[in-house]
Amino acid sequence: MKKTIGISGNILIDEGGMFPGYKRSYVNDDYVKSVIAAGGIPLILPLNTNEEIIKSQLSMIDGLILSGGYDVNPLLFGEEPHKLLGMTMNDRDTFDAILIKHALDMHLPILGVCRGCQMLAAVGGGTLYQDCSLSAGSYIKHSQGHTPSQPSHTVTITKDSELYSIFGAETLVNSFHHMSVKDVPKGFKVTAVAKDGIIEAIEKIDGSFALATQWHPEMMAGNNDDMLKLFKLLLSKCENKEI
Repeated sequence: MKKTIGISGNILIDEGGMFPGYKRSYVNDDYVKSVIAAGGIPLILPLNTNEEIIKSQLSMIDGLILSGGYDVNPLLFGEEPHKLLGMTMNDRDTFDAILIKHALDMHLPILGVCRGCQMLAAVGGGTLYQDCSLSAGSYIKHSQGHTPSQPSHTVTITKDSELYSIFGAETLVNSFHHMSVKDVPKGFKVTAVAKDGIIEAIEKIDGSFALATQWHPEMMAGNNDDMLKLFKLLLSKCENKEI
């Protein structure tokens, strides 16, 4: 039986057109395509802040993708907003925090992407750089700004990691972020870094599977077999269960 992968939803706010300010639930289609290509069944989880509904959403899936999106509110990790912080959305932070808490409690396998990596860190007690430029020694352009499927910089991967089994010691990734993990939460380890020291991936050390990348594998998976293997890895960690 194919495994069902929940993809955390986002809110898109119309900036013009017939309904300026109108909110739409969505995820980028590359997540859906990647889950299907990996052999799973994608299920979009619409953003909401009702804990009981979120728990019910999680009960319908075998694994969870924490998708990208808005900047993480630094108040979550005890900091005031820096002048370089981008747009935040408190409801999205609440939704993701509840998803993460209960997904970990339920031992659901988790794949975090970009913001998903940052939220895993923040919810677990870690901290973030509100802009990569605030990290000493950072010089790489971490927001390439175009051509999502095109890799733009190198990451180095640690041997004792799930990522190493797919990519080996080094790979090229795309890059669409300006926040990044600063202090890794308890129970996680760094498994990939950029050449300028910016953390590019974290993995859970024990227990249920959780892996998160700062890059966007779903944007590369259509023409990069190794990136697609990340979604196959998530599926391999899922246990079949009746929905």
